[in-house]
Amino acid sequence: MRDFRDAKAMAQTLRESLTTKAVTISHSESLELVSKMFGLADWNTLSALLHAERREPAAPVAQLKTATALYPAVPLRDLVPFPNATYPLFVGRESTVQALNQAFDGGREVVLAIQREAAVDDPRLSDVYEIGILSQLLELVPLEDGTFRVLTRGLRRVALRSFAAEALAYQAAVVEVSEGAVRDAREMIRRIYQHFQDYTAAHGILVPDLWLFFDSTRDAGQIADNVAARMKLPIKDKYELLATLDPMKRLERIDALLDLSQRPVSANYAATKRLALEHADRRRHQYTTLEHLLLAMTEDANASAVMCACDADLDKLRQGLVQYLDNELKHIVIDAGRPEPTAAFKRVDQRAPFLAQEVGYPEVTGVNALVALFAETRSPAARLLAEHGVSRGRVDKAIARGVG
Repeated sequence: MRDFRDAKAMAQTLRESLTTKAVTISHSESLELVSKMFGLADWNTLSALLHAERREPAAPVAQLKTATALYPAVPLRDLVPFPNATYPLFVGRESTVQALNQAFDGGREVVLAIQREAAVDDPRLSDVYEIGILSQLLELVPLEDGTFRVLTRGLRRVALRSFAAEALAYQAAVVEVSEGAVRDAREMIRRIYQHFQDYTAAHGILVPDLWLFFDSTRDAGQIADNVAARMKLPIKDKYELLATLDPMKRLERIDALLDLSQRPVSANYAATKRLALEHADRRRHQYTTLEHLLLAMTEDANASAVMCACDADLDKLRQGLVQYLDNELKHIVIDAGRPEPTAAFKRVDQRAPFLAQEVGYPEVTGVNALVALFAETRSPAARLLAEHGVSRGRVDKAIARGVG
């Protein structure tokens, strides 16, 4: 026995043998019994031991021909993979598991296909997008609940010509796609680098390796893919980046997505920001804080609807904010001058357009500013929201239902 696949086969044989004797055990129970046959405590121990002892050489990366090639396939519900990126996948559908077994028994290559609708349980060709990714399987780990964690590395784009469950396993017929010539785009790459720093800061994304990548390559397509893989976008918008085959056009799309300086702001949110400044000016405060902004949000049609969906009592929230502004900010009262937004206020306002993009809003609204406010965990505004039951998780659920 060389690796855990042999142990799985033994477990399957054991289950079938016991079934003929009118004894039924679960898949996980059979794995545990096989582990004990080897004198080990459980399946996790056996799996780890066999992985550690495995000395198989890495499988060579197969080259697609111009003709159609057939591969095991994995449909993805909520992920758009890109070349040169590594992804952990969690799979449980039987047809997907069988496809992974076939891939591990073969060249360790599999086609990752993106579903158009996550709710489809048994996708066919019409249920997946045309462009997918040929990927290499790196590791397959069984989990206690009977599902599997598989680690994959994207290789390159392919076009799907067929996709179906054949012999209980998903398979896809694909052809190689041409991505076109790469031209010099140093100015655009420099601009994307600058914008992406703002983007990662707004989303709290740590990508130290990416800065080295920007310095070491001038390949427009690779840079676009590496940035796209880390962006938070609706599945449809992210797929459009994957399906943009021309490297320069893909880079231009990335540039446009990262430059949110011209993203439209809703009339409600513009009025909310003006009202926040008025709250500060009326109290002769030197600064406009997040508490001024949150007070204005309680009258914002979009943001207030979401807070109400979280069962917040807006009247009591307003009372708490007014009490804070009138009693706790006396030290920033000035005799003359217009109030200036605090650094936290500016961060929330700068973060809101990225969050609008992430959920597919055509314009920035008070809802996006409300979500952006949660990152300012030390602010009294965030504390007051928590006290009234308004959390990031509840707000996200309300947005998913279309509230606001």
